[in-house]
Amino acid sequence: MKVFGNRYGSLLMMLGTALSAGTRRAEDHHERGDVPGWVMITLMSAVLVAALLALAGPALEAMFNQAMDTVGS
Repeated sequence: MKVFGNRYGSLLMMLGTALSAGTRRAEDHHERGDVPGWVMITLMSAVLVAALLALAGPALEAMFNQAMDTVGS
């Protein structure tokens, strides 16, 4: 019965450690990441895609329509 108690106690300790590790505050973690950096990269990527679509949109649409006409005939 004592072996069961030790196993149960160690299981509770591991569970408690796992739960307390998950509830740390952001300032306690040494690798929080660079939030402004990934926001800037995301915005720049979205602007780049929008600019490319605005510039190449008509040419892509004409190419698509030409391909569909070729397949249809």
